[in-house]
Amino acid sequence: MVRKKKISIIIDRDLWERFKTKIIGKKNLKELNKAVEEAIKEKLCEDLIVETIEELLGSEKPPLVITPVKPKIQTDAGKTVRELRDSRF
Repeated sequence: MVRKKKISIIIDRDLWERFKTKIIGKKNLKELNKAVEEAIKEKLCEDLIVETIEELLGSEKPPLVITPVKPKIQTDAGKTVRELRDSRF
């Protein structure tokens, strides 16, 4: 069973009307609830990703050591940037 919570919020009237018109204009009122819920989930998405990764790793923590590597071929970043800038004109 999905648990739902009825809430009330204070929000800018014009902002709410634009949002509501955009959602209800395409769908029904039930979809408005879904749209608000999706907006909240999107905002919390980063937290959900972190929690999921922590669940997958358990108590195991990944190593935080980053080892630099040398390029296999000779590179010249300055020359490459200059070529890219010159190619725009």
